[in-house]
Amino acid sequence: MIDLQEILDNLNPNQKINYDHVMQKMVADWQKKGQRPNVLMHVCCAPCGTYTLEYLTQYCDVTIYFANSNIHPKVEYERRAYVTKKFVHDFNAKTGESVQFLSAPYQPNEFKQVVRGLENEPEGGDRCKVCFDYRLDTTAQKAVELGFDYFGSALTISPHKNSQVINAVGIDVQKLYTTQYLPSDLKKNNGYRRSVEMCVEYDIYRQCYCGCVYGAKAQGIDLVQIKKDASAFMADKDTENEFPNVVFTYKGKTV
Repeated sequence: MIDLQEILDNLNPNQKINYDHVMQKMVADWQKKGQRPNVLMHVCCAPCGTYTLEYLTQYCDVTIYFANSNIHPKVEYERRAYVTKKFVHDFNAKTGESVQFLSAPYQPNEFKQVVRGLENEPEGGDRCKVCFDYRLDTTAQKAVELGFDYFGSALTISPHKNSQVINAVGIDVQKLYTTQYLPSDLKKNNGYRRSVEMCVEYDIYRQCYCGCVYGAKAQGIDLVQIKKDASAFMADKDTENEFPNVVFTYKGKTV
């Protein structure tokens, strides 16, 4: 696999890094060498997974990793996980791809411990950076455990997220594990616009807040109504048995 750090070392240290360009260099290297790596791609919701899958599946085998213990309340987490899993199923059916879906345990108390003391930080501030680190570290650990070549995150598709920060966090996390970080800036090349179009095409639920209780309260989100809406949506869903064909398996067993 191509060495990301080698690419970064050859860039002008005084210039803002174009992570989309860096990823394209890595893709070009894969193609030159006839490689098709496997990637564990963290997503926070189905909308972020849309263009991400449309783009990446051209060059690599992708497994979606839904690892978002920051999402509050629990039933909203369940709704977003379900919608993401359904999108993977629908995407495969439409495109003939074989993307798989893997979900991390929901551990909100662990998230709250990680961001303790940063509850009043503004959206996009230090709490968000710690949250990025928490989720990317979780993804890297799972990538090592399951033998993926790369780990990455679809968070960079959002115009509301700082891709420079997300990628810097991913590069730091990479140093701790025997796996490679896949840099990205998926909002570029009309990636975000395409994600909006795909949400219409696939009839995907688009949430009105990032996820955590702190950011939701700062935005004035009515979490009581969110809980009611999510509960109504999930009332008739069989989360255990629907879409079994996209569930990630490792060595023949469901993880």
